[in-house]
Amino acid sequence: MPVKAAANLLSWASEIEPGTVEQAARAARLPFVSGHVALMPDAHIGKGATVGSVIPTKGAIIPAAVGVDIGCGMIATETTLTASDLPDDLSALMPLVERRIPAGVGQGHRDPAVDDALTALGRPHTDLTAKQEKTVATQFGTLGSGNHFVEVCLDERDRVWTVLHSGSRGIGNQLATKHIAAAKALMAQWFVPLEDPDLAYLVQGTPEFTAYIEDMLWSQAYAMASRARMDVVLTAALFEVVGHGERVRTVNAHHNFTQQEKHHGKDLWITRKGAIKADKGDEGIIPGSMGTRSYIVTGLGNPASYNSCSHGAGRRMSRGEARRRLTGASLAKAMTGRTWNADRAEALVDEHPEAYKAIDQVMADQRDLVTVRHTLHQVFNYKG
Repeated sequence: MPVKAAANLLSWASEIEPGTVEQAARAARLPFVSGHVALMPDAHIGKGATVGSVIPTKGAIIPAAVGVDIGCGMIATETTLTASDLPDDLSALMPLVERRIPAGVGQGHRDPAVDDALTALGRPHTDLTAKQEKTVATQFGTLGSGNHFVEVCLDERDRVWTVLHSGSRGIGNQLATKHIAAAKALMAQWFVPLEDPDLAYLVQGTPEFTAYIEDMLWSQAYAMASRARMDVVLTAALFEVVGHGERVRTVNAHHNFTQQEKHHGKDLWITRKGAIKADKGDEGIIPGSMGTRSYIVTGLGNPASYNSCSHGAGRRMSRGEARRRLTGASLAKAMTGRTWNADRAEALVDEHPEAYKAIDQVMADQRDLVTVRHTLHQVFNYKG
C-alpha cells in the first residue's frame, strides 16, 4: 500500500533512498502536475525525473521524464516447449543469439525484415540525416547495451518462455536528446526557473510540443516493432536448437512513454518513466535482475497509481558503485546453473543481482497493483 513520501508524492517502495524521494518531489512541485506523482516500488534516481515514477500533467510534457530510451520495454513469449524438451544446457543457443541479435553500444546489422517494418512505421516528425537513416535501418532488431537482455525461462508449470528487454536504440536517444535541448532552450527564452534543468517542459499547443509527440510516438512504434522482430528471431533460434516448438502467445509493453489518459475525471498526460501500464486486465512483464525471477502479471487498475506498476526490480547501487563493491566471481556464483555470458563476468558486474533491489520485496510492495500470473526462472541469459 502507498505511503505519503512528501507533499504531492505517494510511494509504493519499502526500500528507497532519500535522494530518490527528493528528486521525485521536485517533479511533483511543477505547477502543471495535476494530482500526486506515484513512485513505484522499484524507484531510484534517474536523470531529471525518477526512474519508477508516474507523473500526471495537464497541458505540458517533460521530455526528460520519458527519457532518452523512448519506448524501452519488454516482450515475452510463451512457447509449447517444456523443461523436458530442453537440452542439458543451452550453450548451442548462445552463438545463434549473439549472431542474430547483435548487442552493445552502436551495434547493428542488416535485418531482412527491416524494409517492410520501416515502411509500416512511416516517418518521424524530424527530418533524419543520412547517418540517422542508416542508424534506423541497421539498429532495427538489435538489443542495445546496459540492462537490455535476452532470456529463456521456465514458469511454475515448467513451460518455456522467451523474454527480451530493449528500446528505440540510437535513433530514440538522438530524437529525445534533441527535444530535451529544445525544452531547455525554451525555459531559458521564457525565463522559467526550474529546480532541475532536466525538468524543462514543452507546452501543449506549441509547435515544439507537436514535434516531440510525433517523434516520441514514432520512436515508441520503432521500439515495439524492433522488440517483436527480435522475439521472432529468438524463438526461431530456440526451436532450431531444440528441434521443434511453436509460439503460443506474446506480451509486448513499453515502460518509458507518455500518453493521454483519463484519471480522476481529468484528461491528463501520464508519463511513465520506468513503469508499465497496469489497468485492470492489462498484461505486463516485470523482470528481476540476472539470476533472479521475472513475472508475467495482469494489472488491477489501481487509481492511486494511475493504473501503473513497476517495470522491474530497480537499482540499489549505481553502476560505478556496483563495479567497486562487487566481483565477477560472485556474479558467476549467482548465475550457477544457467547458460550466460560467463566469459564476460567482469564486464557485467554492474548488472549483478546484488546491485538491484530484491524482486520478491518489489512484488510484495505492489500486490495492490498487479496479480502474478506466472513466475519465470532463467535458464539462459544473454546480456547487452
